[in-house]
Amino acid sequence: MPEPRFNALILAGNRREGDSVATLTGVSHKALAPINGVPMLLRLYRTLREVDGIGDIHVCIDDVSLLDGIPELAAARASGAIRIVKPAISPAASLGAALDLIGLQRPLLTTTADHPLLTAAMVTHMLRATPDDAELGVGLAEAETVTAVYPDAIRTFYRFKGRRFSGCNLFLARGNNARKVTQYWQRMERHRKKPWRLVWEIGPLALLRMICGQLSLDDAFAHVSKLTGASIRPVLMPFAEAPIDVDKPADFELVTEILRRREGAA
Repeated sequence: MPEPRFNALILAGNRREGDSVATLTGVSHKALAPINGVPMLLRLYRTLREVDGIGDIHVCIDDVSLLDGIPELAAARASGAIRIVKPAISPAASLGAALDLIGLQRPLLTTTADHPLLTAAMVTHMLRATPDDAELGVGLAEAETVTAVYPDAIRTFYRFKGRRFSGCNLFLARGNNARKVTQYWQRMERHRKKPWRLVWEIGPLALLRMICGQLSLDDAFAHVSKLTGASIRPVLMPFAEAPIDVDKPADFELVTEILRRREGAA
C-alpha cells in the first residue's frame, strides 16, 4: 500500500427536515439514499478507498447508528477505516470543527455525500492539479465542459468575465490558514438574512464588478484570498460529471440515468 499523503472528509449531515431526495427514496437521511442500488454515502467511501495516497477517511454525520444499516460502512467504522466527526450547526461550522479535530498534518480533501458521480480519477486530478501555493484548492468546472455532454443538466453557473463556472463540491485544505476560510464562511452564513452585511463582507466594488461581468475568476479568488488571509486557488475539473450532485429529484433522475449507463441497471 502507498504511504498515505492525504486525509479525506465526507460531509453527510442532514441540512433540513423533509429533504426531497430522502422522501423520494424512502430513507431518513439523504446520504443513505440508494441510487442505482447503492447508497450514496457508500459510493463516496468506495471511491475514496480507490485513490492512491488517501489515508484516513472521516464522515461528518448526525447519527452514527445510520451506518449500521449498511454492512460495508458498519464494518469500516468498526475497523477504524471510517472515523466519525460530529456535525456542527452549519456546513461551515462543521468543516471548521472537522479541521480542528482532524488537523492538517496531511492535506484534507473534503467532498459531500450527495456526489455519487465522483470517481477516483476526479479525486486524483484534484489532488494533483491544486497549485503548490494553494492553502485551499476549490474544484470548479467550466459550463461548456458540462453542457457539451449534459445540455439539459440544471446547474448554477457563476459568470466571471465571459466565462461561467460551477462548483464541484471538492476542496483541498493545506496549511493552518485554511481554517481562516471556514471562519470567513461562518461569518457569511450568519449574515445570510442581512444582504447589506453580505455586500459589506464581500466588498461593494468587487460585487459590482462581478454582477457586471468585469471580474475574472483569478481576480475573484485573489479578492477572497485577501479577505480571508488564506491563499485560495481554483482547480478546473475537466469532467462533465464533476459538478453534478443530487440536491433535488431532477438531479436524482439524471444521476440515476448516468450511473445506469456506466454500470447497467441495478
